[in-house]
Amino acid sequence: MAEGQRTRRVLPNEDLSNVEFETSEDVEVLPAFDSMDLREDLLRGIYAYGFEKPSAIQQRSIRPIVKGRDVIAQAQSGTGKTATFSISILQSLDISLREVQVLCLSPTRELAVQIQKVILALGDFMNVHCHACIGGTNLGEDIRKLDFGVHVVSGTPGRVFDMIRRRSLRTRSIKLLVLDEADEMLNKGFKEQIYDVYRFLPPATQVVLISATLPHEILEMTSKFMTDPIRILVKRDELTLEGIKQFFVAVEREEWKFDTLCDLYDTLTITQAVIFCNTKRKVDWLTEKMREANFTVSSMHGDMPQKERDVIMKEFRSGQSRVLITTDVWARGIDVQQVSLVINYDLPNNRELYIHRIGRSGRFGRKGVAINFVKSDDIRILRDIEQYYSTQIDEMPMNVADLI
Repeated sequence: MAEGQRTRRVLPNEDLSNVEFETSEDVEVLPAFDSMDLREDLLRGIYAYGFEKPSAIQQRSIRPIVKGRDVIAQAQSGTGKTATFSISILQSLDISLREVQVLCLSPTRELAVQIQKVILALGDFMNVHCHACIGGTNLGEDIRKLDFGVHVVSGTPGRVFDMIRRRSLRTRSIKLLVLDEADEMLNKGFKEQIYDVYRFLPPATQVVLISATLPHEILEMTSKFMTDPIRILVKRDELTLEGIKQFFVAVEREEWKFDTLCDLYDTLTITQAVIFCNTKRKVDWLTEKMREANFTVSSMHGDMPQKERDVIMKEFRSGQSRVLITTDVWARGIDVQQVSLVINYDLPNNRELYIHRIGRSGRFGRKGVAINFVKSDDIRILRDIEQYYSTQIDEMPMNVADLI
């Protein structure tokens, strides 16, 4: 079959409106990495990376992915989802074949680079070549890397599709497509691009979807491009963020948020903090205002040049900068170990984003604190979030610094 044509794997559109999605019955739980039948050099990489015991999602998902099944995996932020598919990817590679065998797509450039780093770290003893194919970087460099030959491409949909179209990224040996943060990827903005990429993949390509939140309409859509997927889903009421204390501060007016933030600044710098705003303009405005008031902060959003975003990420990761003001570009999957405080300067525009934002603190079993600035007309949204995640958000106590 010519490249670019493929048989659509469309399944009958069953009515899924009343199906309670949960983990498929036949999913085996493997309590140790040793029992997963993984290659020796990969096991070495896993232990060298500091993993001792697989998390719940890893115990259930790695084996089915390695066996070649289509998998939909959902678990909380910070429970080791990236390592779940990275280990599965590495196990499935034929290292002697210098062609792209796995394509992993993410919604942000930072996340694509982070996934590349995890794959390279876990595959440290395997001589694996993984390239991050993202917008905002040099095209020639991408073409050179891909011509040289890589096993895995971790990228953003736009640039990946561009490389496929230019025939620099050859798809003939691809056997696995991973969509990270799948709810975002199958949302309006990316849906067309994903579809463009998918058209060029070999018909039998295995598909794995990973996300912390999988709204109903996304699950319905998966029937269009997945074959009999195994579902490994955490029920929503288990998605409450254990270990993260959530508070709100009532601010009657928008202007009062700034003073509240200044009062909290000393608390923020005890650890590292991320402050979320809903728009890029607000990030720029708040950053400027904090600096005018002589507070040290750094900021990041999607309109900044990639080089600048890289520098800011590097400074924040290394702890040189301690307070980062950002939009939701940062909310998904960026793991900085030391972040134990998240402030929602603006409440997020939808409920799903809330868990992604505050999941930045308290990663995989660590403690964290989230503080929400709430205007009177936001109370309704806050209560809605509480109900949705069966969680409790209390008024912030005076001694909040002691909790961090």
